[in-house]
Amino acid sequence: MTVAISPTKGNLLNTKKSLELARLGYDLMDRKRNVLIREMMALMDDVRLLRDKITSTYSEAYYALQEANISLGVISRIASTTPVEDSITIVYRSIMGVEIPRISYEEKQIKPEYSFEESNSRLDNAYILFSEAKNMTIKLAEIDNSVYRLAKAVQKTQKRANALKNIVIPNFEDQISFISNALEEKEREEFTRMKVIKKNKQAKLV
Repeated sequence: MTVAISPTKGNLLNTKKSLELARLGYDLMDRKRNVLIREMMALMDDVRLLRDKITSTYSEAYYALQEANISLGVISRIASTTPVEDSITIVYRSIMGVEIPRISYEEKQIKPEYSFEESNSRLDNAYILFSEAKNMTIKLAEIDNSVYRLAKAVQKTQKRANALKNIVIPNFEDQISFISNALEEKEREEFTRMKVIKKNKQAKLV
């Protein structure tokens, strides 16, 4: 492979330093990737469990809502009294430079806003189940977004690590080999030249 670099001792030293830095960079990228993958896999286990629980809770909640509608008639007017959740705030924590969201909200005590005169136990049950589903959905949104961000970071880190391992480091190794061979050849030529000069001097003295 032809390497477009001048074969000097200075370039050899500089290229060796660059190779050392590239190898260090690869090690750091590899460690970062492993840490991010561990974090992501731990969250994915949580996602699977939470999704199953949410699916079950929503199924129960909609069934309870159907029963409430059957026993009370359409309850859209009662449902409109339920306040909008406005206590949600988002903060971020950093994992190896990746910003991971953490959702904070006030998990209020389940307390129906409608009057007991116009409700029954079926409606109360639906209200409780949907409240539980809401809390789990908020948590799932946090975890889902975290997994997505970690996955993108892993992909980006993997790409950089591969570039260092498969392109940058081999290029520096080729350059070092090229310069070393050229310098060795130059030294052999210089040694041969000096031997010829010495031989010629000795011949003149005879």
